[in-house]
Amino acid sequence: MTAIDTGATHAERMDRMYRTQRHFYDLTRKYYLFGRDTLIRALDVPVDGSVLEIGCGTGRNLALIGRRFPQARLFGLDISAEMLVSAEAKLGKPGRTRTVLRVADATDFQPSEFGETGFDRIVISYALSMIPDWEKAIDAAIAALNPGGSLHIADFGQQERLPRLFQRGLQAWLKRFHVTPRETMVTVLRQKGEQFGDTVEHRPIGRGYAWLFVYRRQVK
Repeated sequence: MTAIDTGATHAERMDRMYRTQRHFYDLTRKYYLFGRDTLIRALDVPVDGSVLEIGCGTGRNLALIGRRFPQARLFGLDISAEMLVSAEAKLGKPGRTRTVLRVADATDFQPSEFGETGFDRIVISYALSMIPDWEKAIDAAIAALNPGGSLHIADFGQQERLPRLFQRGLQAWLKRFHVTPRETMVTVLRQKGEQFGDTVEHRPIGRGYAWLFVYRRQVK
């Protein structure tokens, strides 16, 4: 990672950070963004189902989703136009499932921007810890789900079963790069589930290093 200043908009900061990093992002992140592949395996995308990744970055996850669920229709959004340059190159290769990509804000988007009325699956992988108004991003994702659809989240947990020294060291390091593990994410998601009559599953992995969530929208 490269440290970024706070004097620009969120989109500008992301573009500045990823203008160079996008070239080696996937190689470095695989060592500490745990749980992404577990999330993908559990998507269970229906035939011809739609999958949106919020904060799709280089397209790494969407490429894996396309290989595992070749009949899925794939969509991705990211606030960084720089990251989508890499995503377009990766996902546009021969043999890849066609993917519709848009530069958009995770807190303010509509399915209609992608030609959809809603999505069957929405994925947010290690993005909420970098989105300042992360609760609003969750609201936007829930609103974009089709009835019976599900929101799948992987992000940093609170390292609750790891040594305190490791927890403090990791969170201090992440803070340098404007990454903030969301301590209240469990509570926020459960409250939203109760509000809308939906269900929420929460599973910590790596002794709390990461948290996985599945938010299931009920068929009304």
